[in-house]
Amino acid sequence: MIETLMVNFLFLLSPVLVALIFFEDKLTKFNKYILVLMAAIALLLCMAFPITIDLGFIIDLRYIPFIIVALFGGYKMVFPLYLVLNLYRFIIGGEGIYHSLIFSTIIFLLVPLLSRRFMQQNSRKRILYATGTGIGVSVLHFFGLSFDYPTLTTEYWTLVFCNLTTHSIVIFIIMSLVEKIISNIKTRETYVQSERMKDISNFSASIAHEIRNPLTVTRGFLQLLNESKTLTADEKIYIDFSLKEVERAGNIVSDFLTFSKPQSENVVFSDFSKDLNYVENIMQPYAKMNRVNILVRFTNTLKIKYDENQIQQCLINLLKNGIESMQENGGTLYVEVSEHEKNILIKIQDSGIGMTTEGISQLGKPYYSTKKEGTGLGMLMVYSTIRNVKGEIKVKSTVGKGTTFLLYIPV
Repeated sequence: MIETLMVNFLFLLSPVLVALIFFEDKLTKFNKYILVLMAAIALLLCMAFPITIDLGFIIDLRYIPFIIVALFGGYKMVFPLYLVLNLYRFIIGGEGIYHSLIFSTIIFLLVPLLSRRFMQQNSRKRILYATGTGIGVSVLHFFGLSFDYPTLTTEYWTLVFCNLTTHSIVIFIIMSLVEKIISNIKTRETYVQSERMKDISNFSASIAHEIRNPLTVTRGFLQLLNESKTLTADEKIYIDFSLKEVERAGNIVSDFLTFSKPQSENVVFSDFSKDLNYVENIMQPYAKMNRVNILVRFTNTLKIKYDENQIQQCLINLLKNGIESMQENGGTLYVEVSEHEKNILIKIQDSGIGMTTEGISQLGKPYYSTKKEGTGLGMLMVYSTIRNVKGEIKVKSTVGKGTTFLLYIPV
């Protein structure tokens, strides 16, 4: 029994090892499908080599990969496993085919419903969530099985205990390994981002001022030239275009200068009320120009230490992005600062163009921007600022419906 259990555990471990060895650096859609294929193979092998306990009963671990894939991937990812499980069970034959079909269908319909809530949890809660789901599935299985027994003997309850123990331990270990891989990916991305920030900081500090000086001079002469009365209409248009391009170049240089400023120049201990009020006043004219109304709600009482300049620039960047996403149709930009489980929660919600899942995953990376003329440095500064206060950013977005930024800052 122990040997078979270890072999089954190795089957279930194989997709985790494949992810760790081959796909940890980049988990693309194609790679995810390969992992689902590996999970299907692990499921088949568990059914092909079941665990026989001393009581004469047979236990297999087929539902562990089924549950994990359903929680992480929802209906789309778990559907192939549902087909594989029932097809192979039909090939095996014998009693219990219809019982297996009915039970697997119930699990297929119910477990993926938990996927969205599951993905919103932190690492520890996801492990407990998956383990609890595995125990719940086992309990449901034996509840249905109990109707086949006229009396529930000691052997039956022993079987229940063995099954629950095996499933809970194995799924706990597998989930712990999966979450460790996810944690390693996030840690590596944070490190890479930190190194990129250093490179940008060094680069911007060395050349930004030198670029800004000739730009300022050029802009001044163009403005003087634009006031000349001898210019033709076409020449004025050319100068206007030149001024706009010089201004755009100046904005890019300003983004670079953000990363060359010394850190912690103006540290305060506050609840963000002053900063939110300042940013609201700064952004109101720009919002009105784009037919956007800024609606602010402040209910926070928690205070932390932070660099006031950085937080203000962070909020300005987020509000500016939200306003620009609603340029075509206008709308309302909701800004709320509240408390959430010993965290200061800053919520910024727009009803603009929205972003794809892939776009969300690229946020905060240098030179990635959803705007044609964007540099991505504004969002890089946002993510850097929130990291400096040990905070976390979550983004929810639907294309065509809008985007919500949730900034969790621990107290």
